[in-house]
Amino acid sequence: MSGLRSRRRSWPALIGLLAAVVPASAAGQGRLVESVEVRCPSVLGIGVETDLVFCDVLAQQDPALGVIVVLPPRRGEATLTFNLHNRHTYSEDDVRRGRAYARYLAEVAVASPAGDVLGRRYVLNEFRTAEDLFDRVAGGAGPEGIKAIAPTGMERVSVTIPGNLNQVVIVGQTLEVTLVDGNLERTWSPGRPVAVISEVQLEYASR
Repeated sequence: MSGLRSRRRSWPALIGLLAAVVPASAAGQGRLVESVEVRCPSVLGIGVETDLVFCDVLAQQDPALGVIVVLPPRRGEATLTFNLHNRHTYSEDDVRRGRAYARYLAEVAVASPAGDVLGRRYVLNEFRTAEDLFDRVAGGAGPEGIKAIAPTGMERVSVTIPGNLNQVVIVGQTLEVTLVDGNLERTWSPGRPVAVISEVQLEYASR
């Protein structure tokens, strides 16, 4: 593999996400911006406040095991954009005791199905209190059915996609976590969650 290392509703483990097309004028003359189909092997859940679907990105060496983004027919290059979040296990008790601090740096790669890397993107943020969470996720055993794991931080990232691809994959690369005691943990083992994505869109020229 070239360059790659190492519920308020019900949803299947493999999910397609589609949304309405944004008017072409929003992206420039003759271009469209629309949400695209995302096949997510590990769905974290649906946001309580945003209603977004959050998809875990796992560290993988095999692109077939990554998050698959299905691209519509188009002319020329396109721009793939998505929200990239870190992944935090929230504890109210840790927050009260001043032990909740964590600094996250996650790296993901966008690649062709053959494994050719089109771009690497990063999200860096620090967690201290619940205000640092991007959203909470429904479907857990906690109070009001909220999961302890939640997206924190957000970078809106973009990658240029060649016109000859009808799919791309998003895979996790590395995760660095600095804890309150200063210990640094690094993760790149296949199958481990590295980051979370949401709101995947494509800007392109239709045929």
